[in-house]
Amino acid sequence: MCKLFVNSDPSLWQNVTRSVRIDGMVTSIRLENIFWFTLEEIAQRDKLSLAQMIVKLNHEALAAGHDLENFTSFLRVCAMRYLHLQTIGMLPNSPDISLASLNSERILEQEKRYFETHQ
Repeated sequence: MCKLFVNSDPSLWQNVTRSVRIDGMVTSIRLENIFWFTLEEIAQRDKLSLAQMIVKLNHEALAAGHDLENFTSFLRVCAMRYLHLQTIGMLPNSPDISLASLNSERILEQEKRYFETHQ
């Protein structure tokens, strides 16, 4: 099992810093390449640039009342949840299906039940 992870391409865990302008302020975000790849895939599904999606996530999270003290961690969790929801069959794998077109309330309820039964 460990070979699957240990022998993967080391560039996947290489940190890369990117700058994004959020509300006129330049923000630097440092993530491992695997997270950047995943976030880019998420953005592409809704025909957004990576920067547009990051700004949208920031605005929507703040509007929902979330404290984004560690925005980088929030982005890592977004990427992991995306992959996990695909793995457990709650998100379609097809990149042609927009995430915005999905019933997010239903998916969130299914995810909640999943975690309740898998604790």
